[in-house]
Amino acid sequence: MIEMKIPGQGDPWQLQHLALDLNGTLALDGMLLPGVGDRIRQLSSLLDVYILTADTFGTAARQFAEYPCKLHLLDPHDQIMQKETFVRDLGASRCVAIGNGMNDQGMLQAARLGICITGPEGAARAAVEAADIVIPSITDALDLLLHTKRLVATLRK
Repeated sequence: MIEMKIPGQGDPWQLQHLALDLNGTLALDGMLLPGVGDRIRQLSSLLDVYILTADTFGTAARQFAEYPCKLHLLDPHDQIMQKETFVRDLGASRCVAIGNGMNDQGMLQAARLGICITGPEGAARAAVEAADIVIPSITDALDLLLHTKRLVATLRK
């Protein structure tokens, strides 16, 4: 669990879950981006890590077999609602969600902390508007969770 007090944000945040979009966020063209695997390993000691994907490229199970995370496969239809429901079922107030696509907007908005990645694929406007933080890369986003004073500096009122 990650616990942090953010000035002006009420009670301390207790984050327990991390919901991650795969394609466009963790991976480009179905291949995991450099540095992501190491950070998932580090974060798995603090948070329950979930990868949400329709597995467009058919590579998810193979790529994540060696990592301490859970793969959640989505139906290709209505992914916005599926991802949002997944985050709500985990307990949205204890969840961080990271994504970049149109289908990530629901989970980014529902989660206690929604982070939008603008990475190599760019980001959908709906995802940017739904997020609490917008950041250029997935490694930078995951580093925010490993170095929470950065989050405090960005989110304090």
